[in-house]
Amino acid sequence: MIPFNVPPMVGNEIDYVKKAIENHKICGDGPFTKLCSKWLEERFHAKKVLLTTSGSTALDMAAILCDINPGDEVILPSFTFSSTANAFVLAGAKLVFVDIRPDTMNIDENKIEAAITERTKVIVPVHYAGVACEMETIMDIAERHNLMVVEDAAQGVMSTYRGKALGTIGDFGCFSFHETKNYSMGEGGAILINNEKYIERAEILREKGTNRSKFFRGQVDKYTWVDFGDSYLPSEMNAAYLYAQLENADRINKNRLDSWKLYWDALECLEKDGHIERPYVPSECKHNGHMFFIKCKNLDERTRLLKKMRELDIGCVFHYVPLHSAPAGLKYGIFFGEDVFTTKESNRLVRLPMYYGITATDVQTTIDSLVEFYS
Repeated sequence: MIPFNVPPMVGNEIDYVKKAIENHKICGDGPFTKLCSKWLEERFHAKKVLLTTSGSTALDMAAILCDINPGDEVILPSFTFSSTANAFVLAGAKLVFVDIRPDTMNIDENKIEAAITERTKVIVPVHYAGVACEMETIMDIAERHNLMVVEDAAQGVMSTYRGKALGTIGDFGCFSFHETKNYSMGEGGAILINNEKYIERAEILREKGTNRSKFFRGQVDKYTWVDFGDSYLPSEMNAAYLYAQLENADRINKNRLDSWKLYWDALECLEKDGHIERPYVPSECKHNGHMFFIKCKNLDERTRLLKKMRELDIGCVFHYVPLHSAPAGLKYGIFFGEDVFTTKESNRLVRLPMYYGITATDVQTTIDSLVEFYS
């Protein structure tokens, strides 16, 4: 069997987890958590990075820091995971979905401005497959309308837009370190805070509403409850697992990009013959090989292809059901404008096996099976 995903592991994870246990410090914000945060801040030039229990809770924190009030509106794509929407629903916002671009599967930056009302507060670009949204246009719109921008960069660690790391362009960025991501701690994430005025409140929010972080830095002689908060600190053992991979981030990134290119080169023939479409990466974007997908002609063809791949024990899968058509999407949001591409393109998309360490043989077997299907 060729699995769709295998969680990344470079070799030092068990030693680091063991070290965390032996240090008698397995709750949050221990030495490994600090090492991870420092690595992310220095590598991506972020003003502040705080590890969280998931990419979802990083988004939850961002929504709270945006000071969402009931009735405020948030603009986002419908082609995304439920966590993107849940964070803002939890904060009381109304969701306003807009259509995607068919080339990148990202939010169509040209559809955002028309969806803005006096209640709009936040734009949430989602960097699908580690390929950046058109952030220059989005940031210009946000600045002109006095809106905040929360980047859902769950799939975008190590990707860039015009040389800037994804997650560092908007007011806040959110990473995921779920087991399906390029770098993993099992369950975990991070919030990147790019405006210094939000750093102190973010630390308080993450530490159950206390100023505990200031206490540990010696800035106050005791800590106390000062604001609303929750517990968003991941276990030190999870952070230890992640740090082993961050130390090898370039090695992991190169391995994934090499596998991605094997697919890209070998499937050119199927695209030239009109059978499939390959991913599109704009010239200003540098991606991280998070996934390789193809697009079939239509839903019927995709269904037949997935059935064939299951019979061959090759782990190919589709992706999101558009949120605006889901029961919760109908309850909490509206689709602004016409759904020209969101549903149509999502019905065509197939993700191929892709993970750190996938063998060239397994990639080639997947390619050969696709070629055989279309022959």
